[in-house]
Amino acid sequence: MKKISEFIWPIIGIGALVVSGYLLYRELQGLSIADVEESLRAIPAHRFLLAALSTLVAYAALAWYDRIALLHLGIRHISWFFVSVCSFTTYALSHNIGASVFSGAVVRYRAYTAKGLSAAQVAVLVALCSFTFGLGTILLGGATLALKPDLLARLEGHLPGVLTNPTTAFVLGLALLGAVGLYVVGSLLHLKPLHIRSFKLEYPRPNIMGRQLVAAPLELLGAAGIIYFALPEAGNPGFLVVLAVFLASFSAALVSHAPGGLGVFELIFVLAMPEVARPQVIAALLVFRIFYFWLPFVLSVIVVILYERSRLAEAFKRRGHVAAAPPPEPPLVAPGLDSHKIEHRLEKKAV
Repeated sequence: MKKISEFIWPIIGIGALVVSGYLLYRELQGLSIADVEESLRAIPAHRFLLAALSTLVAYAALAWYDRIALLHLGIRHISWFFVSVCSFTTYALSHNIGASVFSGAVVRYRAYTAKGLSAAQVAVLVALCSFTFGLGTILLGGATLALKPDLLARLEGHLPGVLTNPTTAFVLGLALLGAVGLYVVGSLLHLKPLHIRSFKLEYPRPNIMGRQLVAAPLELLGAAGIIYFALPEAGNPGFLVVLAVFLASFSAALVSHAPGGLGVFELIFVLAMPEVARPQVIAALLVFRIFYFWLPFVLSVIVVILYERSRLAEAFKRRGHVAAAPPPEPPLVAPGLDSHKIEHRLEKKAV
């Protein structure tokens, strides 16, 4: 079953990519590349700069995820710079290639085991980073639905009516906030681990929990800010709406297992932003892909190549030192015993 599951999720991801790509094609019929290029050129330079700063905020918060997990493990000797580079490389690769391939374990294992962490510690670090992201999504998702319960109505006709109902959305928002509240209470009161079948939730220390509640929303706010600043000021529905649509799109993209969420993410954004012209929405999503996905991916590949090159050079250097080491003394060394004469006699008289 395990071997079968390894094939099922990639197939599901490819299927989601094909279906969403077809639906997106239907939605964007009649849209020309020239219109998108014109929308890109219409974005002011200062809003490009703000989008770039939002990207830095998002990736800085992702590095904070790793730092929080290391503090949870009681590890403080690893520098912020190393943690930031490792986190940046991990997320840049996993965002583009897919979480099923680079879930963070492989890259982090190579980096953190070189700093003395065990495989079990790396596994806890990866799990806590994933949980921190989920916690931020639940917190912001609950807050947006509680504040604006009519947000899901933007997807009316594409979701079941019960989900787009404002009352249902408001109740769902309160339930999500309640789940976060229970997590906070469990940490403050040092409750015993929560067991749900095979799932086990151990409440971290309050100082770790507090950092999670700041870092996770900060990353999502920064990522959503890229799209918000790339959208035109005229007709812009506001940051709260962009944030809510971003949370829904990004969550659906992760669940779909499509590589990089390609197609799924764009489809939901296009459907949920009817007040903005389609070329402008596509232009904003292109800016998001460039800043949050493609440029970090190129940089991360360079970082991995340089890192592996340095590790290989160190290995060759150690091997060279071993090869250049002086040969050991002959074993037959004792007072009155000349090993060289013995060897000379053996050469004359073969055994």
